[in-house]
Amino acid sequence: MVVPFQQAVKKSGERRVEIGTVRSDRKTAEIRRFTPSRAIVLVGLMGAGKSKIGRRLAARLGLPFFDSDPEIEAAAGETIEEIFANRGERAFRDGERRVIARLLAQPVHVLATGGGAFMDPATQALIARRGVLLWLRADLDVLVARVSRRNNRPLLKQGDPRAILAGLIERRYPVYAEADAVVDSGDGSPEATVTRAIAALAACPLATMPPDAER
Repeated sequence: MVVPFQQAVKKSGERRVEIGTVRSDRKTAEIRRFTPSRAIVLVGLMGAGKSKIGRRLAARLGLPFFDSDPEIEAAAGETIEEIFANRGERAFRDGERRVIARLLAQPVHVLATGGGAFMDPATQALIARRGVLLWLRADLDVLVARVSRRNNRPLLKQGDPRAILAGLIERRYPVYAEADAVVDSGDGSPEATVTRAIAALAACPLATMPPDAER
């Protein structure tokens, strides 16, 4: 005899499994099976947690992790602050574009990019071909609190950090909104953010599409 789902309760008094729980279990299984077929590229403003979340995301997925800023510094033989001071932002963006292109040619990995990287059309096109873009979105108060812990961000040395970040939000968030997946990076634990990121990526068809496939 087939027992209706709503009556499928064990005689031991074990709690009934509700339909919503079954759906949740299926979703959890899908997340656990998630294996990306292209690079996961993180974008967001300074303070959004791209490096911190990126490292944890890579560890959870068993993938290599790259951070474009240290890679740029290694290639230039200068810190980002020195590049801005000695050669200007345009030179930095040129080097950033080349480094990101080199990294995206690597096997599947997680890549944290600088806040201005995705504003460059050539970099946008490269990420679209080779990666899946995940936006770590954070509100102004969160960003201000986080960036106040460090004093080596060149763009924030040009005036009031809060006003500068507000301007960057106005200019960059409409562009970031083109991302393939979006996750809010708030005051919760990094692991919770990583879990939400994996769920968002698992629900994104592009994430499992090989780089040479058509979008």
